[in-house]
Amino acid sequence: MVRTLVDMSKASEEAQKQLDRIVALGYPDVADMSADAFRALARPLIRALEDSDLGAEILLIPTRELVSPESLIARTSINRMAGFTTMPPRDIASFLPQDGFEPPEGPFYLAIEPHTGTCYLNREPDVARKLIDADDRLPLTLEEGLAIATQHPDWLEVKNGFNLLGSRSTDGRVPSIWMSQNAPRLGAVWPNSRHAWLGNAYCVARRGISLFR
Repeated sequence: MVRTLVDMSKASEEAQKQLDRIVALGYPDVADMSADAFRALARPLIRALEDSDLGAEILLIPTRELVSPESLIARTSINRMAGFTTMPPRDIASFLPQDGFEPPEGPFYLAIEPHTGTCYLNREPDVARKLIDADDRLPLTLEEGLAIATQHPDWLEVKNGFNLLGSRSTDGRVPSIWMSQNAPRLGAVWPNSRHAWLGNAYCVARRGISLFR
């Protein structure tokens, strides 16, 4: 049975809208599958949201096993200015989720109540990490930050750029996304560096399909 938007909960409607957006941006091509097959992988999670009490403050995240993050910044845009990076693909792929911040099982999952971390502006990543932990929040990963830049690019303009402390490379750097040349830019910072325009992004929970059963 096909559900209409009238039948859908706020959470499932929002997840469906986000799925429609990434399909339109060519994510199925990145995953090397058809749009129908790509949508089918998200369907169980979206259906599970029908019986949840979550609202619209969610991010639908495809895991890197489904969509590698190296090509995703170029699929973001602000005012038709495409996102970019100067980092090579191998460098981007090196930013892996840290212990405790791994994604739930499944091709898709949700980040609940994501934020660009305005309250942690101009904080060194290592300092911000301690503050985020103390506030019972979870630092976002690279994939989750790319989802913000994709679904809510305006946040980079009206809020702030952000570090993604849930991911780190082997040399200790953390990925960051900010506005540069009027477009989203993916870069990286050292854990002891401080930038006035960068917050430290977080969410309050991650939910996969298994957590709705």
